[in-house]
Amino acid sequence: MDEIKKRGIKVGYTPDVLTEATAELSVALLLATCRRLPEAMQEVKNGGWKSWSPMWMCGYGLSNSTVGIIGLGRIGLAIAQRLRPFGVKKFLYTGRKPRPERASEVDAEYISCDKLAQESDFVIVSCSLTPETEGLCNKDFFGRMKKTSVFINISRGSAVNQEDLYQALTSGQIAAAGLDVTTPEPLPINHPLLNLKNCGVKKSILLLPGDFVRGWGLGTVLLYLLLFYPILEVPPTVPGTPCRYLQ
Repeated sequence: MDEIKKRGIKVGYTPDVLTEATAELSVALLLATCRRLPEAMQEVKNGGWKSWSPMWMCGYGLSNSTVGIIGLGRIGLAIAQRLRPFGVKKFLYTGRKPRPERASEVDAEYISCDKLAQESDFVIVSCSLTPETEGLCNKDFFGRMKKTSVFINISRGSAVNQEDLYQALTSGQIAAAGLDVTTPEPLPINHPLLNLKNCGVKKSILLLPGDFVRGWGLGTVLLYLLLFYPILEVPPTVPGTPCRYLQ
């Protein structure tokens, strides 16, 4: 950024356009994982659905649970806001530093990463990939989690040591995992994680509703006008659009 400013290069970006869609799909992935929806649908297809059994296909509920979020940024907060109506008892979060303003919106408590792993029923990774977060979720991290806990990664595949995750899932160290991102992408079809019933891996898709697409397009057009027609006054944000201008 220093070099960009030094050279007088104009930069615009649209950081908010994917926030809502990503948060919605993250909640969908969490619900599908904790309620074992892919496994249940497969049982219907392969004839496994027969007589009723009280303990068959039991999953884990959000009501009265503790949800830990690694990275309470725009997306992390949007996820917490959507989970709150499910009756979550407590939100925990961790990151580079406390974010009291954002945390206050969902009454989230800032704690260490180790504590978050120990106390959470659901762990959601939504942080940026940095040297500090690469491989953050490893054998030690999973070893601290509850045996009934569910792990969700919507960050980047490299934030998770996938071999350690596989061992945690097969050994019963954690209950289940839902992955929106992997390393590499896509995973080879013979990858061990794809053979586990308690691990759901989906293609990273963002099915944007039409209003988001229109907002994205409008933001891009406005950025072009603001950046290349200096007679216009350039605000740091453009109301009603997801665009930002770095002055």
